[in-house]
Amino acid sequence: MKFGRKILLISLCFALTLQSIVLPCFAEETVEPIRETQEIDSVGAPDGSLELPCKSAVLMEANTGTVLYTQNADEALPPASVTKIMTLLLVMEAVDAGMLRLDDKISVSANAASMGGSQVYLKEGEIMTVEDLLKSVVIASANDAAVALAEYIAGSVSAFVEKMNARAAQLGMKNTVFENVTGLDDTAERHLTSARDIALMSQALISHKTVLQYSSIWMDTIRDGAFGLTNTNRLVRFYPGCTGLKTGSTSKAGFCVSVTAERDGMSLICVIMGAESRDVRNATATQLLDWGFANYGIYSAERAELEPIVMQGGTQNTCRIAYNAFSCVLPKNEIPLVEITVTVPEKLSAPLLENAVVGEVVFSVKGRVIGTCDVVTLERVERINFFQIFKRMLTRFLLI
Repeated sequence: MKFGRKILLISLCFALTLQSIVLPCFAEETVEPIRETQEIDSVGAPDGSLELPCKSAVLMEANTGTVLYTQNADEALPPASVTKIMTLLLVMEAVDAGMLRLDDKISVSANAASMGGSQVYLKEGEIMTVEDLLKSVVIASANDAAVALAEYIAGSVSAFVEKMNARAAQLGMKNTVFENVTGLDDTAERHLTSARDIALMSQALISHKTVLQYSSIWMDTIRDGAFGLTNTNRLVRFYPGCTGLKTGSTSKAGFCVSVTAERDGMSLICVIMGAESRDVRNATATQLLDWGFANYGIYSAERAELEPIVMQGGTQNTCRIAYNAFSCVLPKNEIPLVEITVTVPEKLSAPLLENAVVGEVVFSVKGRVIGTCDVVTLERVERINFFQIFKRMLTRFLLI
């Protein structure tokens, strides 16, 4: 009799197993907003009405590319030696791609040795390492060193200039034409760029961290200590947090600079073009950087694992999910007031791959969306088959 009852119960398990296989196939997925919402109000952005004594200016947060301030940002103007930011970008890209090594030795050409303006007085046939030439360009703005690097990489200055213009187009620099690698403009006719374009190429350059190691140096030497280098960017010494980047001045361009500085986890790029003197340029850059650091900051949300989602028809009953870290630039008075809304389905059906997008996190301030990120699965969930279900139910039965 007891044996008969067991057979009956096993038969019932078998029938229920068949039913459990069919049901998830036709189950309707329910999508509901999830449980984690924080509502807050914004108090508004800082007043951006600055009047700077220069022809144009831009303030950009480097990591996100967020532009915080503009003044005549898109007018094409002569950039003087700020041109060398693009020269250095192509050099650093060649270094990081393995096409060029810092200890490579370059023989200086007659053309490079003939460059006037800022220089380290290279001689024709002199052998210099890539690193010493880089330092000479970054720290001392040496025109002869810039030409020597350009010739070594591209074979000629004209070929290198073609690469500069092609790279500018790739970066979205819409108001830029380069005619040389130095910024000397005595004979240049259309060697122009804008403050916004300078910010874009500065952002690309400082992604190569080796440059910041050089641009933050106040004084150094080359030729085994025989020749001193002093940074043309005085803000490196006198502005707290300054890490570079490049100055320039000619009678056509006036006094220009692209300054990089870091404080409290925020990296700023400040571009000033067409100031009337070095002191005005430096004071204007200081004013704009101070304004940026005083009014803006970085909002950060750490990576967070959420409540697991219920799985239908899976080899496991739930699936772990999470969203990645998120950060953006905000007015400082809005940083504590960010609303976070997470939306995921209440249930999902197997199979489900790891790192599958299953929802969204929206970050907003008083209804204004400031960013989003995906909610993704942290594990793979296979669809359960007939035999796995039957085995699971039989195991439960035998444990009764």
